[in-house]
Amino acid sequence: MRKPVVDYKAFRLKRINEPEYNHIWLLAGWIVYFIMYFITENLIPESRLHLIHCGLDDVIKFNEYFLILYCYWYVYLLGSLLYFFLYDIKSFKHLQTYIIFTQLIAMLVYILYPSIQNGRPDTFERDNVLTRLMAFIYAFDTPTGVFPSLHVAYSIAIASVTCRAGSVSKTWKVLCVLSAVLISISTAFVKQHSVLDIAGALLMCALIECFIYTNIPLRPFVRLREYLNS
Repeated sequence: MRKPVVDYKAFRLKRINEPEYNHIWLLAGWIVYFIMYFITENLIPESRLHLIHCGLDDVIKFNEYFLILYCYWYVYLLGSLLYFFLYDIKSFKHLQTYIIFTQLIAMLVYILYPSIQNGRPDTFERDNVLTRLMAFIYAFDTPTGVFPSLHVAYSIAIASVTCRAGSVSKTWKVLCVLSAVLISISTAFVKQHSVLDIAGALLMCALIECFIYTNIPLRPFVRLREYLNS
């Protein structure tokens, strides 16, 4: 079995600020995200919600088979984070930082411009395992806070960082990009997101790419890039 590049067995909380372990702090971003998610899902009144819809949404018909790709996203996300956490710390820092940026920007938009989509079918044409699972997901995952799509943004983040990772083979890079494309498309076919949500995620990620990977001379971004490349 491949050995992790960091000896996590020797980790103790008091050592978290040491260079070998300080990347673990980045995981705290998920705590902040879930707090903000609770706020945006439960404390924003329905009267403030803006409908996200375009003509292309009506052209794309619901297809439950895309639920397989939609759910594969969880494996894609957790697997990528775990791989980099164990075997490529620099890429882990890039990916988790990228994700934190998407979360902060998306949550800011959700608060300032709360959104909702109405594309979900009232009934399914077929009755099978996938449609029943889709109904279950609809029941607990509200159609609010959809623009931009974090489902899509995380997928783009993973593909972007993976393509830059020296520890990943070309074959896996191609598969990773293909996965990101298919997962993004799946969000529209299972009616979890509007096409506009996907476009919003693409725009948000383009902005984040500038923060992380271009030479913007602003000090906060210069220091961020120094940390990510350390």
